[in-house]
Amino acid sequence: MAEAEQDWAAVKRLLAEADRGSKDALDRLFALLYDKLRGMSHRLLAAHVRHETLSTTALVHEVYLKLSGDQDWTARDREHFLSISARAMRQIVVDAARARGADKRGGGAPVVPLSGLEQERGASAEEVLALDRAIGKLSRVDPELEQLVELRFFAGLSLEEIRELTGTPERTLKRRFRAARALLVDELGLAPPAGA
Repeated sequence: MAEAEQDWAAVKRLLAEADRGSKDALDRLFALLYDKLRGMSHRLLAAHVRHETLSTTALVHEVYLKLSGDQDWTARDREHFLSISARAMRQIVVDAARARGADKRGGGAPVVPLSGLEQERGASAEEVLALDRAIGKLSRVDPELEQLVELRFFAGLSLEEIRELTGTPERTLKRRFRAARALLVDELGLAPPAGA
């Protein structure tokens, strides 16, 4: 059996065991997917979010603590687990922004250039919170668009990586991402990014 097939089989087995409440299985699952989770965390913090105290490793450990303390989640497969992890990263980053008192600063709505979803830039706490609110509204329109934005922005995955995870053709992902971006631009009251 090829190494990738062994990893997929191990992930599936560990997810089933974790679903039955095995903390040991969750520990082994995190160990198996640690490099992938660390890569997601690194891309998020390096490319999009400026945070003085949250490091790549700390964010992955916070995701572990969040998931190990929450008995209500269940993942069908590797893609679903990574999606749950991306959502946890989003929640942790947003909670950290709130904790820094971002809601109390600045009277107006922050400028959140949505081209930042595809370019390396650091988002301020205010921008992260504004984007989180807009994504929350996006989820009521189309939960799949919310997941795509979470994987793209909060997990830092490329469209190719999302294609590999979801099996959705890259062309479809590009079309759906343009739709998500347009809805977010409208929600945030921004001018569309150049070339959009």
